[in-house]
Amino acid sequence: MAEVLQNPLPNAPRQVAFSVIRVPFFLEPGYDENKPYIESNRDRLAKKWGGKEGWERQKASHDLKGRGLEAGIPHFNLDRLTGNTMASHRLIQHIGKTYGLATSEAIYDVLNEYYFVDGHSLNDRPRLANAVALELGKLLPKEEVPSAKDLLLFLNSNEGRKEIEEALAGLRQIGVHSIPKFIVEGKTLIDGAAHAPIFIEVFRKIEMRGEIQSDPVFADVLGLPQEIIEKGSHHDVEELSS
Repeated sequence: MAEVLQNPLPNAPRQVAFSVIRVPFFLEPGYDENKPYIESNRDRLAKKWGGKEGWERQKASHDLKGRGLEAGIPHFNLDRLTGNTMASHRLIQHIGKTYGLATSEAIYDVLNEYYFVDGHSLNDRPRLANAVALELGKLLPKEEVPSAKDLLLFLNSNEGRKEIEEALAGLRQIGVHSIPKFIVEGKTLIDGAAHAPIFIEVFRKIEMRGEIQSDPVFADVLGLPQEIIEKGSHHDVEELSS
């Protein structure tokens, strides 16, 4: 996105902007929702890949460190605590619907550091509520900021669960069984391993066209109002780095 936002085509009909919708995906759907965490990520991956040697081969073949740096994650905490992510997925969707996609993207970035760098479990609900309330206090007008108590009540509820479950079913229907994946204009599926030129080519075609050809495929499933989508999440490079 940065290349397209920073260097718009001079002959494009209009300046492009982005509406990023985070579609939930569970790496460990069997994790107990009632436990703050289950195990360390190091232990999880060692079991998944058949021991330490298998895990080392996966790290080397997928260049996880390099991909993390590209995403703004300076280093991965391998001993981060893993847990069920239903509550945190519901929270991100709730923030997007309530305060807009720019705000939910800012919180998503904070949670990347909270989990991948600081190593906290995404199902440690009191800690998660405090961290998100603190960040929302920097992003929203004072009278709109929810308290940590309010966010904890939401996390401990079932609000938004139906939308998450339907989105997961939708991913299975279109054959998405691993992440990251990107769906552009609701129809073009790009694998997360694709390099930047692939994305830029797709975005430039839309930029030259001056309009999108179809709506986001998961917007209705997740209950995102059209006005929230139209406001967008990224309009300039500063929003990508904030």
